Amino acid sequence: MTHLQAGLSPETLEKARLELNENPDTLHQDIQEVRDMVITRPDIGFLRTDDAFILRFLRARKFQHFEAFRLLAQYFEYRQQNLDMFKSFKATDPGIKQALKDGFPGGLANLDHYGRKILVLFAANWDQSRYTLVDILRAILLSLEAMIEDPELQVNGFVLIIDWSNFTFKQASKLTPSMLRLAIEGLQDSFPARFGGIHFVNQPWYIHALYTVIRPFLKEKTRKRIFLHGNNLNSLHQLIHPEILPSEFGGMLPPYDMGTWARTLLDHEYDDDSEYSVDSYSTPAKELEKDLSPKSMKRSQSVVDPGVPKRLDKNEEENMQPLLSLD
Repeated sequence: MTHLQAGLSPETLEKARLELNENPDTLHQDIQEVRDMVITRPDIGFLRTDDAFILRFLRARKFQHFEAFRLLAQYFEYRQQNLDMFKSFKATDPGIKQALKDGFPGGLANLDHYGRKILVLFAANWDQSRYTLVDILRAILLSLEAMIEDPELQVNGFVLIIDWSNFTFKQASKLTPSMLRLAIEGLQDSFPARFGGIHFVNQPWYIHALYTVIRPFLKEKTRKRIFLHGNNLNSLHQLIHPEILPSEFGGMLPPYDMGTWARTLLDHEYDDDSEYSVDSYSTPAKELEKDLSPKSMKRSQSVVDPGVPKRLDKNEEENMQPLLSLD
């Protein structure tokens, strides 16, 4: 084991070896091979190329050197192409702070049975008068930046649950194709995180319809990991045990405190509420929502086998068909 693996438990070390092809004997060579590719993209400013930083990209792409480098390049290219998003990219930024305090995102205290961090979003919490959808995306990306510092999460990854209860048609109308593409590029194509599942619960018909629009722009692997449960929380519990879920998701724990993760990031500045509104915000996040121009994305096709077992092991979970229930 090298010093770069010092933060991993014995179980996670073994998981990294078996699932990610991580080999301590070749770790420094793997990192150097990715670093050597940087000169092939002089158009991109690679602001970090240290060992620990490159390692998270290797883990995200199972130590496939070129794929890890491509993700690294896309990470910095996304930031170059969307400079306004990353101005004042900190938890105390007014828009990010308001989004964080409303639970964008939230994080559960307990990991799932695969060691993955469970992120939660309660979509109806979005207050359009106080911050924008771009602010929510910035808050999510900032949170992931903080969480991915944990080497255990670099290996084990994340699960996301989005509760669409009481999310109005008016709110949904703001989820434009360009806004959604910006989010897809930032999360799917440009960030070194492993997402083991994205779960929609209580989604209305118009969210289901919206998903059918963006589905062709998602990678096949991503599509296979999106589950639309509707009101069928039992199907959610087949994948995430209710013992670690708050009551909003039919779990056995108390209701989720929306400010939990925000307090972690903001610390003593959590209660410092300065005057802020979307219209008075100095950075052009609102304008960015109106005129987004992310790079075009390739369409692809996939076929997923049907069938939902009552209790699923990891291999079964990865092959499970996304549920399309609207009940």
